Amino acid sequence: MLVLGRMLRGVLAVVAVAGFAGCSPDDDPKPDSNFITADTMRNALLKPAEVGPTWKTPTESAAPAQLVSICGADTEPAAVPGRPTLVSAPLSDEGTEGVQSLTQHALVYEDAVSAATALATLKTVADACPPSVQRPAKSGDREEPAYTETAATSPLDEGAWSGFVTVRNKQYDKAHPATADVAVAALARGNVVLLDQYAIYRLGRSDASANPQFSADWKKLVGTTLNRVP
Repeated sequence: MLVLGRMLRGVLAVVAVAGFAGCSPDDDPKPDSNFITADTMRNALLKPAEVGPTWKTPTESAAPAQLVSICGADTEPAAVPGRPTLVSAPLSDEGTEGVQSLTQHALVYEDAVSAATALATLKTVADACPPSVQRPAKSGDREEPAYTETAATSPLDEGAWSGFVTVRNKQYDKAHPATADVAVAALARGNVVLLDQYAIYRLGRSDASANPQFSADWKKLVGTTLNRVP
């Protein structure tokens, strides 16, 4: 019995030492060096003067819980997936021949799994966009001529960022010549999803070549923001 007692005391001592070692400061979880903060994304989002001398911050902005419409036409803006810290920076450039806008949203999550889930949710919305829709003219507060809008979604990768882009083209009724091109890019890296929408609306033109720099412009704007994230 004495031998057994000494053995039990020895085992308990070993367990106690192991438990104490397991709680030592050396085993405390270290901060994730890949974690991207809200302040980092706030600094990365483009400011009006960084885009061009005529760009400004609009006086009106979307509701806090809304992003942008991915499919366009009459579809509602996408809801914010999950519960991230949302950092937004809408910009616009209004002229006599048309309007440009850049809507920037950074969704900062607690971890990469949440960000990946959010990106997948947005991709599901994009995959459901019809390739072409036609809408009649609207009157009242949201007056708009009749139009045809096309949409196409494709993968998008930029360095360590990966996601998709939905590109839309809107052609208005010939009686009201105008065209609109929109690119909605969603990319994730680590715990962050960046959702950028660049749109250009051109008056007096109804042909596909009304905005020849559109593709290069949205890629440059998105790429500039991503490259500013350490």
